[in-house]
Amino acid sequence: MLHYAIVFFVVALIAGFLGFFAIAGTAAWIAKILFIVFLILFVVSLVTGRRPRV
Repeated sequence: MLHYAIVFFVVALIAGFLGFFAIAGTAAWIAKILFIVFLILFVVSLVTGRRPRV
């Protein structure tokens, strides 16, 4: 998921550089949402990660 966030961020940078501001804004928004979802899933996996059996 982090990979997709980075890909959309790069697409947003390229589109913004070329002047496609609507596409750049949409790609940046998607990248931001995916990054937030990635962070939430990462924190959940840290909290409920593998623990040794007792």
